[in-house]
Amino acid sequence: MTKNIEGSINEVNDIELEEGSVPKSDKKGDAWASAAFVTLAQKLFAEVLGTFFIIFTGCGSVVVNKLYDGIVTFPGICVVWGLIVMVMIYSVGHISGAHFNPAVTITFAIFRRFPWKQVPMYIAAQLMGSILASGTLALMFDIPEKDYFGTIPAGSPWQSFAMEIVISFLLMFVISGVATDNRAIGELAGIAVGMTIMLNVLVGGPISGASMNPARSIGPAIVKHVYKGLWVYIFGPPIGTIAGAFCYNLIRFTDKPLREITKTSSFLRSVSKD
Repeated sequence: MTKNIEGSINEVNDIELEEGSVPKSDKKGDAWASAAFVTLAQKLFAEVLGTFFIIFTGCGSVVVNKLYDGIVTFPGICVVWGLIVMVMIYSVGHISGAHFNPAVTITFAIFRRFPWKQVPMYIAAQLMGSILASGTLALMFDIPEKDYFGTIPAGSPWQSFAMEIVISFLLMFVISGVATDNRAIGELAGIAVGMTIMLNVLVGGPISGASMNPARSIGPAIVKHVYKGLWVYIFGPPIGTIAGAFCYNLIRFTDKPLREITKTSSFLRSVSKD
C-alpha cells in the first residue's frame, strides 16, 4: 500500500504521488514521524514487527484456547484476529503501509500502488515475522501435534481453496475501498479491515482456518513441520486478493470532479467543518 492503509490521513491538497515516491515534509520536527524520511530498512522492520505481533497474538489465541479447555472460545479467536490487525494498522500503517501479507503486497504491485522492486523484501520481512512469532509460541508452550496452530483444510483441500479465494477477495475489496480511494473515510480504514478479518475468520475458520495470508500459514508450517494442504494457503489468497482489487477498480471510476469527490474523503475534516 504505497499510499498506506492510512494513506487518506496523510494526503494533503489532493496531490497524488508517483509510484514509489514519498511526500516531502514541510516541518523539520516531523522528519521521523512522517513517511518522507522513513528508510526502506525502517519499513521492512515495521513489517517484521507488525506481522510478528499479528501471528503471535492471533495464533497465540488459538494455542491458549486449545491448551486451556476452550477458554478463549471460537468467537473470541475471531475477535482477537480482527483486533490485532486493526491495532497494528494504526500502529505502523503510516510507516510501512501495513501490508503484513504477501498476497496484499503482490496485489498492490500489480495494480501499480507499490513498487515491484520492494516486493521481494516485503515478502521476506513478512515471512520472517511469521516464523519468529511461530517459533516464539513453540518455545513458550508445549504444543502437541493435535493442537497445531497453523492452518489445515478441515475437509476437502479444494473446498478450503475456494473458501480462501472468497474471503481473500472480500478482504482486498475492502482494503481497496478504504485505503486507496480518496472518497473513503481513511481514518476508519483500520476498523474496516479489522472487522473484515473478524467476519472472515468467523465464516471461514471452521473450513480452511481463514488464513487469507500466505505468511500466516507458512510460518507455523515451517516451525512445526506440518505441510498438509499448504498449497491452498500459498495460491488461494493471492488469487482472491487480485480478483478483489480488480473488481473494485471496475467500480472505482466516476464522472465527478476531483474537488467534489475529496470533500467527503476525511471523517476528521468533515467533523472539523461542522
